[in-house]
Amino acid sequence: MVAMGDLENENRMIVRRLGDALNERNLDLLDELVAPDFVRHSQATPWIQIRSLNEFKRFVRDDWSGVPDGQTTVRFLVAEGGFVALYCTYTGTQTGQWGPLSPSGKRFELDFSGVFRITGGKIAELWITWDNLCLLTQLGHMPPVQDRAD
Repeated sequence: MVAMGDLENENRMIVRRLGDALNERNLDLLDELVAPDFVRHSQATPWIQIRSLNEFKRFVRDDWSGVPDGQTTVRFLVAEGGFVALYCTYTGTQTGQWGPLSPSGKRFELDFSGVFRITGGKIAELWITWDNLCLLTQLGHMPPVQDRAD
């Protein structure tokens, strides 16, 4: 039996390895880290449904097409039992089509947070969120709100 502290350390390492794999553009490593029936939940992009490892890989490839220089920096990870919470910063330049967003050529810096559920040494589920208004404004897809004198 694995002690709780050991399990939590292992789970943090799995999430760190996922971040490294994504930053290094190593999709093959996802087979080792992510469960085949992986599910992603996101209020920020409710129209994107990811219900498998293959769909997650497709999503990641699309992300890389829109933001080929994208990099994630982990600010902190917290593990409890089979869950790992994270807070990260994602930076990059949107040079390609990114979902419904046409290329802006602009650089952005976006903080996001998420919670992973890990079972059997693989990531089974992810809840992730970020501030879309912040991102869209930085990319020039949403004008900033102007202060108005009444």
